[in-house]
Amino acid sequence: MPAIGITGGISTGKTSFCQALRAIVPTAKFFDADEATHQLGDLDQEVKNEIRAEFGTEVFSADGHLNREKLRAIIFGSAAKKRALEQILHPRIRRQWRAEAEKHRNSPDFFFADIPLLYETGAEALCDRVVVVACSSRSQLRWLMERASVERAAAEQMINSQMPLDEKIKRADHVVWNNGDPTMLGAQARLLVGLWQKQSWTKS
Repeated sequence: MPAIGITGGISTGKTSFCQALRAIVPTAKFFDADEATHQLGDLDQEVKNEIRAEFGTEVFSADGHLNREKLRAIIFGSAAKKRALEQILHPRIRRQWRAEAEKHRNSPDFFFADIPLLYETGAEALCDRVVVVACSSRSQLRWLMERASVERAAAEQMINSQMPLDEKIKRADHVVWNNGDPTMLGAQARLLVGLWQKQSWTKS
């Protein structure tokens, strides 16, 4: 079965779409880049040391846990710091994702990779198909402000720091439109799964 990349903009509904896929194909395997990032920041001492060297001890709590809110404020205020963090994390996440994709290449089950920065990191090269989850700019801004508990200006800065959603849509094999209705999101997921199940897949 294919390796399918799931991407989109921040707070456009990628996680909700993956939840819909899990309900439809419970045997599918998933790679979650955000979860991998959290694990690296929490559990990988080498990563923590590199972050501490680049950003200082103030991004860690007294008991050594990474303070993501402080780190986020730094990277979204400085393009150079954002690139520095990406240089620490992205090669490691790319290795994990590549290993998972290759491991499941000959599996009879679907393999989905939820990678927010899929196009930015060139991860689409390992995907048989790419799905972009999109929504209106108004919904994206509102959902991000609610999810991250940030003001409008900060949310706009976070959105503008990513590749434009329109560009991702142009490059996608499939586009899923999320209007906040789980029923409609599930219907689109079922449609795509049905399409993929009918196709014959060959190794890239």
